[in-house]
Amino acid sequence: MGCYGRKLEVEMNIEHRYTKQQVIDLLEACLEKTLGEIDKKHVFDRTKENPKITGIAGDVIEQSVFGYEANSDSAPDLIIDDIPTELKTTGIRLSKKEKGVYEAKEPMSITAVSPNTIIDEEFYDSHFWHKLEHLLFVYYLYSSNKPVLASEYANFLFKGYQFLEFSDEDVEVLKRDWLTVRDFIISLNKNESLYPEISHLRDKLLFIDTAPKWPHPPRFRLKRSVVTNIVQQHFNGKLEQLPQAYNSYSEIDKKCHELTEQHKGKTVLELMAEFGIDNDINKGVAEQIIVRMFGANSKKMNQIELFNKIGLFGKSIVLTPEGKRTEDMKLFRIDFDEISSNISKFEDSSFYDYFAGMQILCIIFEEKDPKDFGSNVFMGFKRIAFSDDFIELNVKSVWKRINELVVYNELKDIPVIDKKTGTPKVNKTGTIQSAPNFPKSSEGVIFVRGDSSDSTVKPECVNGINMYRQYIWIKGSYLSEILARLNYI
Repeated sequence: MGCYGRKLEVEMNIEHRYTKQQVIDLLEACLEKTLGEIDKKHVFDRTKENPKITGIAGDVIEQSVFGYEANSDSAPDLIIDDIPTELKTTGIRLSKKEKGVYEAKEPMSITAVSPNTIIDEEFYDSHFWHKLEHLLFVYYLYSSNKPVLASEYANFLFKGYQFLEFSDEDVEVLKRDWLTVRDFIISLNKNESLYPEISHLRDKLLFIDTAPKWPHPPRFRLKRSVVTNIVQQHFNGKLEQLPQAYNSYSEIDKKCHELTEQHKGKTVLELMAEFGIDNDINKGVAEQIIVRMFGANSKKMNQIELFNKIGLFGKSIVLTPEGKRTEDMKLFRIDFDEISSNISKFEDSSFYDYFAGMQILCIIFEEKDPKDFGSNVFMGFKRIAFSDDFIELNVKSVWKRINELVVYNELKDIPVIDKKTGTPKVNKTGTIQSAPNFPKSSEGVIFVRGDSSDSTVKPECVNGINMYRQYIWIKGSYLSEILARLNYI
């Protein structure tokens, strides 16, 4: 144990010291109990005067399980078998994408980004690393589709706990991310007017980000995708590992460049044959090609440990010989439970989390025959990250409009009109085509469109209106503009 650890032993109250077995015994006794049942110190009484108090779940664990008051000390919370250990109480929820799979409710705050301190730190002596070196995660199930008052946390179940130390490979990623932030702050030479630019580092960071934005003092956070990956490995088993470690986006980009040098000019059919892929020829096979190129066997990138953890998604992009995008891109399904909960801050929404926390690795093909995807020719990779300006200008307004339509009951189901005849279009089944009055592609680069494998089935019901599952899309013409400005990796 280094000097920092010995110093902590002196500073921390003796009541914070436990053996690992003592911790296990305390937490095992909490399993499948509600936070209200665990709360022997009557922490929830505080919610009577302050119904919107934050951090109540962590306070219950700290005070009623481990018996100490919450504090803002930068030192880790506990000493377990003589090891300073940071306690993190975090909410998990059931995924709407995969049955029986948990995901993190939100990113995980680590410690403040302190410009006057970080410039004199090295990674292994930093406050950041001392918060992450040894972790104890405590999980509770956030079993609500909407934000709740602090008192309602008493109904949430304690689901598990986990002692966590990052692997050597993950430590290298964390170190590289932290150095990126530290070196950026050093480069500013204490020019506070440039501090807001720290949020522009997002496309360079694999595991962490910083929030909120300046002028509010930002904190280091583990991305929600990283916390979700930890949660899923704990509860649902391991994901596939890549045969090679990648510690930064620059290393991933280097690998993509090497792959392009090896395979540029090959058709989809040729790549499928080379990598032993015998699926039907469709757009989805492109993502499987990316996975095989990186030396893995899964069908989707989110089944790969690294890609799942950093929120890197694969999408095929087919461009005409003139460089134009041939179609729009579907991004994610709208969570109407969240919309109905009327979240007041855009930054707390899944919309913001998706665009701010993910990046798209585009595998680019040149179209040879619009009716034959297998004949498309591989051109290379480009990586898209969405800037703060893009999110503010193009995403926030769509999120706001969807909320207004649902919350204020302005949602309508409108017949689709044939432009030539001026009459409603009719499906082959004889039903009149209609669509909700969500933002359309004619109104902006981000829009809503329904999707279904069966035009006669409308499984989504919002405000009493039956509709197809609704997705957020990005306009293909805008994508082609973005891609034209990006060099191949």
